[in-house]
Amino acid sequence: MPHGHEGPPEWKAPPLACDAHFHVFGAAERYPYAGDLRYKPPAAPLADFLALARTLGIERFVFVQPSAYGRDNTCMLDAMREVRVAARRGIVDVDENIPDAELERLNALGVRGVRINVSPVKPPEAGFASRLIPRIERLDARCAEIGWQLDFLTPGWLTSELMGTLKKLKVNFTLAHLGMFLARDGVKQPGFQQLLDFLRHGTGRCWVKLTGAYRMSVAPGFADAAPMAQALIEAAPDRLIWGSDYPHLSFADKVGSVELFNLLGKWAADEATRRTILVENPQRLYGFS
Repeated sequence: MPHGHEGPPEWKAPPLACDAHFHVFGAAERYPYAGDLRYKPPAAPLADFLALARTLGIERFVFVQPSAYGRDNTCMLDAMREVRVAARRGIVDVDENIPDAELERLNALGVRGVRINVSPVKPPEAGFASRLIPRIERLDARCAEIGWQLDFLTPGWLTSELMGTLKKLKVNFTLAHLGMFLARDGVKQPGFQQLLDFLRHGTGRCWVKLTGAYRMSVAPGFADAAPMAQALIEAAPDRLIWGSDYPHLSFADKVGSVELFNLLGKWAADEATRRTILVENPQRLYGFS
């Protein structure tokens, strides 16, 4: 549902609000896709996203490398260059043994983290988490040296299995889409309870993205995701960030960007909490000046 077909948002973002999770897609002939596509990318040029951002009142941007481009970050980096340096950050997908010089080049462009991206619909697989740990540990060490963070997109079962590793990380890290715990299993599910406990009593390095409710909810209006979002807001309002997850990829015809923005207004009813989530938290986490 292109945002132009939706009404205006029910509320306006505070000044310097940040969209901390969105993607851009360029022309396929200029930016070829990686081999194993999880979805057919829609046309999503930067101009369309910036039009949405103006509608919502968003002024800061964290570009996130989509899986469709694998580890070729060219499309995202090209788009980043079109946005004021002070207003942009990026999360790339790179090999854990990337040369130092390349990390420095990316850092100069405003990149501040590396994505660890596993298909949200991947079914549980014995031994998968332990195979992922060497990459996580190597990137943790590399990111600690340059002041970057890690950005996890992992299905809920994997988020849960990796919890012991996450608790030992030296860098800040984000969990996309509320940790990807299925909303139908509710706030009481063990993995989500584990996450809430870690947010309350853990290292202070874990941040959760209030993004992609439609990826873990099947209820009308994503009503079953609300108790989970509210539990996170109650547990650690100072470690939550919001993102549109634009252009919603395989869900694009089922969900609207304004509708998702309105959800945050329902989850966080008071202005101070919204300002914390949209302005103060991303400013701290991504180093916006």
